[in-house]
Amino acid sequence: MANVPIKFACGLYDRMLALYTGEVCAEGIDLTYVIEESPRNIFDKMAGELTFDACEMSTSELVCRLAAKQSPFVAIPVFPSRMFRHSYIVINRRAGITSPKDLEGKRIGVPIYTVSAAVYLRGLLQHEYGVDLSTIQWIEGDMETPKPRHGNPNVMPLLKPVAIESNRSGKSLSQLLADGEIDAIIAAFLPSSFGTDPDVVRLFPDYVDVETAYYRKTGIFPIMHAVAIRRDLYEQHPFVAASLYDAFCRSRALALERMLGRGATPVMLPWLKAETERMMALMGGDLWPYGIEPNRTTLEAFVTYLAEQGMIAAPMPLDDIFVPVGAAGRYDRANNL
Repeated sequence: MANVPIKFACGLYDRMLALYTGEVCAEGIDLTYVIEESPRNIFDKMAGELTFDACEMSTSELVCRLAAKQSPFVAIPVFPSRMFRHSYIVINRRAGITSPKDLEGKRIGVPIYTVSAAVYLRGLLQHEYGVDLSTIQWIEGDMETPKPRHGNPNVMPLLKPVAIESNRSGKSLSQLLADGEIDAIIAAFLPSSFGTDPDVVRLFPDYVDVETAYYRKTGIFPIMHAVAIRRDLYEQHPFVAASLYDAFCRSRALALERMLGRGATPVMLPWLKAETERMMALMGGDLWPYGIEPNRTTLEAFVTYLAEQGMIAAPMPLDDIFVPVGAAGRYDRANNL
């Protein structure tokens, strides 16, 4: 039986490296790993043209399409990208913002309102700091150019009115913040005015301590991206979901083994092993879990935020988001299961 060819697009993360080098193979699959370091490019190509057979995909875009029953792909609970996001709230200090509540009534820039990072940031502002999101005027535009949106997103429409205006100023969001024409930015990346303009600063300068305390309190480690598979491919070859899941798990295990290894450090961080051990202790031994159950708290918070922010009608059961992959990624190719 010939292997199923799959073109997979993803950033070259350490947890994916063994799949790229071929050190880990997905059984029954000939995997072509397409390195794409711009997630937005992957999302736009997959949502717009189904360019890939599988890819890392915005979790918010995945869930919104699945909830609307307009998804040309299915998802497996593998999370190539996850990040705490407190450090990505950037303000102009001249706006008089000294605490999260001060964001109420302000003009806040966001490259795309619906991206996962912005969903988590609005969720934590509302739930942890009591920020009334309905008072905020959102300005949607590109971070470093005057374009009214970042990339070419193909996203689902909002289900309730939100005060969003497109940036038509002729300036980038970064420049608008430096000029004081918007009061803050929340995004998946920092504006160039941060670090060059003394008035553009983080809302949480001690963000590592704040994020650590947030995790200890909530158990939420925000998930940015999951893995999407073309629905037509999955329906023809259902085994590919569990086979890929198993391979992703083995690749991640090798990355962790290298981080904890006794030899040369795999990245340019001299205390990598100590930091890895500290994170494992904080997170109960598994600092980058895959699967539904180890991530239930994070995922249920996320679908709650999506519903509250008018992106889906109601929180989805997690089993309706991800296709089955088996307790340990087991599958039966002979029976195409």
